[in-house]
Amino acid sequence: MDCKLIWSIQASKQMERLDRSVAKRIHEKVGQLHQTPERYVEKLVRYPYYRLRVGDYMVILDIQNEMVRILILKVGHRSNVYEK
Repeated sequence: MDCKLIWSIQASKQMERLDRSVAKRIHEKVGQLHQTPERYVEKLVRYPYYRLRVGDYMVILDIQNEMVRILILKVGHRSNVYEK
């Protein structure tokens, strides 16, 4: 089953600010979510979202199974990605 990946405006801007090699690794890892997202992500404890770890960076995701799409909400260093 193939799904649609949607990057939020915030996540897109955060990707633009990252080093090109880091952004490329994140983009490739997010691309792997097309086949089996549950294989790569973990559910966040107090939130309805999921996280994908790529080295020292985290990608916060909203997986909407009924519409078969993944919304990438935030991208950032794991030390501060959960801050607002």
